[in-house]
Amino acid sequence: MQKEKISLVVFDMAGTTVNEDNVVYKTLRDAVNSLGHDFSLDTVLLVGGGKEKFQAVKDILSPVYDDPGQLEADAKVAFQYFLDHLKVAYEKLNVVAYAGAQELFGYLQKRGVKVVLNTGYNRATATSLVQKLNWEEGRDFDLLVTASDVSNSRPAPDMIVLAMERLGIDEAEKVAKVGDSIIDIEEGKAAGCGLNIGITTGAQTKDQLATANPDLIIDSLLEMKDQVKFKDSELQQI
Repeated sequence: MQKEKISLVVFDMAGTTVNEDNVVYKTLRDAVNSLGHDFSLDTVLLVGGGKEKFQAVKDILSPVYDDPGQLEADAKVAFQYFLDHLKVAYEKLNVVAYAGAQELFGYLQKRGVKVVLNTGYNRATATSLVQKLNWEEGRDFDLLVTASDVSNSRPAPDMIVLAMERLGIDEAEKVAKVGDSIIDIEEGKAAGCGLNIGITTGAQTKDQLATANPDLIIDSLLEMKDQVKFKDSELQQI
């Protein structure tokens, strides 16, 4: 049961608000497999979904390594492969917003609800996505926070805490976190968010998201208009 009206929503990017056809995770799969492995895209999505990407590489590779030093060394090689190939992929990529994303952002902003984008990408990658969508910080959303802006990435709460500090939000109970992966939900819980929402448009299935015990699982962003009580709104409380 939602106890407080929501005054800040922190949205994940890829798989939640930004549809980039899983190019990041496909490139991540190619990167780890360039070392001679055969990880499936499903495994990469399950293990790496939502994480800072170097950490994702290490977590994907860790089951096949006994030597931590060799794991670290090979992970660095795979991560550099990932960065190099992702840059090329993004130059050609047609990036679109998920249906309802901009409508929901506008709906929230009209009610005085702050909109934050956060991501396990570094700032350069996240900024390239925002630019491809022709979104602008301060106009289409209030703040972008990336893994490279904080000391500890997901599931640590650092990105959400930073967003709250910058936007003057003192009570985590008035914050909602929305994401397409288990680690998004864990991040929101670690930050003490009053509402943690999983969405099925991206990395992980409804059943997988349910293992993190979110408050709500939705299939599209616009469902939030009917299922969440926002600041200064008359929407039905869940």
